[in-house]
Amino acid sequence: MKTLLRHVLIVSAATACFTVPAHAAEFINILTGGTSGVYYPLGVALSQIYSKAIPGSKTAVQATKASAENLNLLQAGRGEAAISLGDSLSDAWKGNEEASFKTPLKKLRTIAALYPNYIHFVAAADSGIKSLADIKGKRISVGAPKSGTELNVREILKAAGLSYKDFSKVEYLSYAESVELMKNRQLDVTLLSSGLGVAALRDLATAQKVVFLTIPADIVSKINDPAFQVGVIPAKTYEGQDADVSTISVQNYLVTHEGVSTETVYAMTKSMFENLDQMVAAHSAAKAIKRENAAKAPPAPLHPGAEKYYREVGLLK
Repeated sequence: MKTLLRHVLIVSAATACFTVPAHAAEFINILTGGTSGVYYPLGVALSQIYSKAIPGSKTAVQATKASAENLNLLQAGRGEAAISLGDSLSDAWKGNEEASFKTPLKKLRTIAALYPNYIHFVAAADSGIKSLADIKGKRISVGAPKSGTELNVREILKAAGLSYKDFSKVEYLSYAESVELMKNRQLDVTLLSSGLGVAALRDLATAQKVVFLTIPADIVSKINDPAFQVGVIPAKTYEGQDADVSTISVQNYLVTHEGVSTETVYAMTKSMFENLDQMVAAHSAAKAIKRENAAKAPPAPLHPGAEKYYREVGLLK
């Protein structure tokens, strides 16, 4: 009887070994931005891609205040992937306290360069604002506090010789909130740092006449940060925008942290680039995501899982 019992236990233990799933449950929380921006729909698309590509994964999408909050949450291990502006990622890696990073966030790792944000400086057509020179003394919204957009505003205004003290009213609002105040004639001008065709501005430009302000190339030169490049918002991107608008572009990145496994980040990187059509379907800004640019000059080191994929496809040696 004892021999039989011993045999049963051995068989049961062996069977248990073979029935353990190949992948333990993998939790992937994707940190995005406000629901009216570009980060959120792209985060939803990524969650759908990952849930199919990574066996046993459980994905979630979290709306946040975007770049700075996302990077601090990653550092704290409260997310596995996030989208961030390149200048914010650079500030986080270096530890720029003015940009909301009290110490260098050395756990951060880059997965891929994504698409460029474009600075949309938008004024109500009846405000009398025609250029940056006209915004002094006006009512402005600069984005959520310490968001990537708000940090961009500080740099641009400083380069233009302006500060928040030069405005009659300064609001720190999300895209959707800024647009609502513009519609209600409670703001004269707002700035959004976003991919082309952002829903909040499509809504605003359809609801009322607006002016897209040019940001001259010399402003980019004065900022003197490689994250900021000259960009163009093509004509007809928004209702009533009949000409190209010269502006500033800032690259976005998909970011993770060192605690996420090489296998998981490899799968995240590979599956995204194999399903870019789903990203484009979520938002047209994803049309600018190019695999050949993904590993170029990351502000924080590449994650080993991303490096593995880029070596596999010949982008890294």
